[in-house]
Amino acid sequence: MPVRQLPETIVNRIAAGEVVERPASAVKELVENAIDAGASRIDIFTEGGGRRRITITDDGQGMTRADLALAVDRHATSKLDDEDLLAIKTLGFRGEALPSIGAVAKLAITTRHAGEPHAWALNVEGGAKSPIAPSALSRGTRVDVSELFYATPARLKFLKTDRTEAEAIRETVRRLAMARPDIAFTLAGEERAPVTWAAALPGGPGRLTRLGDILGADFRTHAIAVMSEREGVHVEGFAAAPALTRANALGQYLFVNGRPVRDKLIIGAVRAAYADYLPRDRHPVVALFVTLPPQEVDANVHPAKTEVRFRNAGLVRALIVHALKEGLAREGRRTAGNSGEAAIAAFRSRPVNWDWQRSPAAPGPAFVSPTASPFGSGFTATIADAAPGFAAPAQPAFDVGAPAADLRGHAAPPPDLIDAPLGAARTQIHGTYIVSQTRDGLIVVDQHAAHERIVYERLKASLERDGVGRQILLIPQIVELDEATVERLLGRAGELERFGLVVESFGPGAVAVRETPALLGRGDAAALLRDLAEHMAEWDEALPLERRLMHVAATMACHGSVRAGRILKPEEMNALLREMESTPNSGQCNHGRPTYVELKLADIERLFGRR
Repeated sequence: MPVRQLPETIVNRIAAGEVVERPASAVKELVENAIDAGASRIDIFTEGGGRRRITITDDGQGMTRADLALAVDRHATSKLDDEDLLAIKTLGFRGEALPSIGAVAKLAITTRHAGEPHAWALNVEGGAKSPIAPSALSRGTRVDVSELFYATPARLKFLKTDRTEAEAIRETVRRLAMARPDIAFTLAGEERAPVTWAAALPGGPGRLTRLGDILGADFRTHAIAVMSEREGVHVEGFAAAPALTRANALGQYLFVNGRPVRDKLIIGAVRAAYADYLPRDRHPVVALFVTLPPQEVDANVHPAKTEVRFRNAGLVRALIVHALKEGLAREGRRTAGNSGEAAIAAFRSRPVNWDWQRSPAAPGPAFVSPTASPFGSGFTATIADAAPGFAAPAQPAFDVGAPAADLRGHAAPPPDLIDAPLGAARTQIHGTYIVSQTRDGLIVVDQHAAHERIVYERLKASLERDGVGRQILLIPQIVELDEATVERLLGRAGELERFGLVVESFGPGAVAVRETPALLGRGDAAALLRDLAEHMAEWDEALPLERRLMHVAATMACHGSVRAGRILKPEEMNALLREMESTPNSGQCNHGRPTYVELKLADIERLFGRR
């Protein structure tokens, strides 16, 4: 087949297929044009999911008659001062949006520049331009797009339902509105009730107001301000506390120099920053704004400008991780899982069956047996039916005598403890939960989750300071595993040694444990190694060494923590509470579960109908 030059109409339609993928793409290009024109208000109206009609009206600078004549030509733009594609300071710069839309749809543009006596109008149908004619418009520009893709009917077959396309338009406008809180947006159409986002004040408070309007009141309640800057790269924004999560990463928004982009960089960076706070199947909600010199980012790598490429991607990722970690550490105790509102919502999420009779076959309750108590003649609670395998040896950090969990509810707690953030320990129930009393409520602590966080933070601090202290085993512990697991562990032996766990080969199906971290005391090395091997099987080689080490630390902390089912003495319980108060991020364990739940007196009164 001989080589031939394609007609201009076909060239334009091919280019339009890259720029205008669906109605939301057309809305994005037109709204970006309005933003670049200096608009303070932008109105968007659609019909048929944007297929039948799209109307964008703005109060920007508008165009002169000469500019309007050029605006619908290929590669004509007012957004580049020169030919330097590395100094892009606007959202649009390719000069393809209007001619691409006009090539596949019926396009009508009405615009008025401040220096013109009246407005001018131009129509384009399937790439064919009409003469420019006088028109009426107070200021700015109005763009009407009708019968999208009528010139390329095959593209219509690939569109979704009107509702789906309308939702894609809504998401596009939401992202642009988040990027520019100083501009008022109105989105209306037959598929939805009109929604208006009023212009917000400049600065952080205004940005948070706009984010709250779009992402919901929950985000505004749980938002944590984050900020980081280095070498001319500035990262700021808001991240939700670990309690506000989603099942996917669609709630993570990245803006680069005011441009909404989708980038794998943010997903990896956010996952790394939240790794110590969330379960693996939950994702946080964040909105991050990256500002850097235009020469440090390439916005010309994708026709729709939805992707960018950083000159120093490692620096941007490090700043995102640092900003998020610093903000989360600063607000470490802010999780909805610890609040009374969340606890009350959990109570109301399932019906309560007030059945006071117990089946004879049901396990018996914890019983109270008379015994000597350090607080005088009284009773000490014991667990009648502790689950097998839950008991754990005494922890050196809390080894202060025989267990005694009853703190005598009628005895007044020490005044200096009741005013502490986590209050004074009053009792332990089911060998798992510590109940403490504060000045205006009570707190229930999961002892295993709480101590797990404490041990984890100790391991991290020790590693950063001078390495993890080790204890050499007098007799090495031999752990039998399958060969694949042994190879996996030995392949990471260097990383394990950094945490004080020294293992070496002991034949094809076993490893010998020579040293263990001193913080863990005497534990089950076999169970620890099996858990570590399972986590290592999921690691990607691209996962940074720091994250792999934190996975090791988290697994070790879980095995070195106070287990559920162990009776604690009053001194142990209060010691655990005091350590939680001084430990960063103690509001949740390193698996993302809350370590405690706080109920104010007002919350309790609501539960009993007193309020």
